[in-house]
Amino acid sequence: MTDQVLFDPAILAAPDPDRLEPPVRAAHPPRILLLYGSLRERSYSRLATEEAARILQHMGCETRIFDPRGLPLPDAEGDDHPKVQELRALSLWSEGQVWCSPERHGAMTGVIKSQIDWLPLNSGGVRPTQGRTLAVMQVSGGSQSFNAVNGLRLLGRWMRMITIPNQSSVPKAWQEFEADGRMKPSAFYDRIVDVMEELVKFTLLTRDRSDYLVDRYSERRAVHAEAAARIAAGAVRG
Repeated sequence: MTDQVLFDPAILAAPDPDRLEPPVRAAHPPRILLLYGSLRERSYSRLATEEAARILQHMGCETRIFDPRGLPLPDAEGDDHPKVQELRALSLWSEGQVWCSPERHGAMTGVIKSQIDWLPLNSGGVRPTQGRTLAVMQVSGGSQSFNAVNGLRLLGRWMRMITIPNQSSVPKAWQEFEADGRMKPSAFYDRIVDVMEELVKFTLLTRDRSDYLVDRYSERRAVHAEAAARIAAGAVRG
């Protein structure tokens, strides 16, 4: 075994703790986008999302709930579709997100998956989700399950988001809401409060540091190689 390394030491340095302390802290309210996964008139994922938004607003956040009605299936329309543009603009605006889906056939619904699928990993050099915090929730018609939130966690990681440890799963959701749509006091409601409180804390902790936290060696190396290739090409032409 030798001490020879395969990485480029000029591009990889030890993380700098000072860069984790931003010189200026954002003073505006945390911006949270909330997505839900059902188009039913009485959608329990929407009602749970609205409760989450109320909690977030109480803690000083600015919230936006995206209405998925009218959003086309992925690739059925172009990126210039108004609902697609609305969703992407909200994702760019956000510093944190909440995804709430019903569990259907043991998984998240197509409604929530379509919204996430419309958010590209990269668009014109801008990543609409990278470095943003994420909280996941689900509602179920039967006994408590975690299939939908587990799937949402996988997607959050794929979208390069900072998914918080806590999560919410509401079983027999039809029993947990009043006729007016408000959620009844319960341990399930308290868990949503817990999740939103944790989301706000993680958002405040990371939003000024996210660029540094997601700065990757492989991407810096690719940029360095591209710049070197341009310089070499210029020298040849000269």
